Amino acid sequence: MGRKWANIVAKKTAKDGANSKIYAKYGVEIYVAAKRGGSAEPEANSMLKFTIEKAKQAQVPRHVIDNAIKKAEGKSDEIFVDGRYEGFGPNGSTIICETLTSNVNRTIADVRTIFHKNGGNIAGEGAVSYAYDNTGVIVFKGENSDDYFEKLMDAEVDVRDVSEDEGNIIVYVEATDLHKAIAALRESGIQEFEETELEMIAQNEVELSDEDLEIFRGLVDALEDYDDVQKVYHNVANL
Repeated sequence: MGRKWANIVAKKTAKDGANSKIYAKYGVEIYVAAKRGGSAEPEANSMLKFTIEKAKQAQVPRHVIDNAIKKAEGKSDEIFVDGRYEGFGPNGSTIICETLTSNVNRTIADVRTIFHKNGGNIAGEGAVSYAYDNTGVIVFKGENSDDYFEKLMDAEVDVRDVSEDEGNIIVYVEATDLHKAIAALRESGIQEFEETELEMIAQNEVELSDEDLEIFRGLVDALEDYDDVQKVYHNVANL
């Protein structure tokens, strides 16, 4: 599974950093986490605390985080709804995109248009996601993956795999055990994480020719650039 994580990180590195759209999307996530978790205090709201940690890993500025929390503390009645859309690109490529929107009808129409205008076809629920695994991914600096595997097993975490890649330990766990795994690793002495995320990881990947790859890249970029899309997953190994 290490190569799959490497692909994820390569994509994130290209998009994160000085990207205002990424900041805006995390701002929405933080706002929603504060509202849904019932508190704007991270220590009293585990969903908010986890979302803030993810934002910090993506180098989201502190003022963006603080502004989102302040907005959640206000009297706004704005309601955001989660969505998931699945579809196909050229030559066996597949895509899942997750959205967070205050206007579901607009988002459905816009996502459908993005697929059709960029060489893709939107599909029904489950048409693609059955071939992906919802997986907790944790990445931190370290070595000796077997050691961490044993520590997680001792903590009764449902571990799928632990591997090493260029000075990083990559842990894959069942999605429901992500927070449990993070807590166990913190107890073992790990305090800083490169990545703590829920990812939809394709069970099998495909490689596209140059022409198909260009089309597919355009589709992925268009989805990621759309404000209501929070995450995009795919099965293309050479993107």
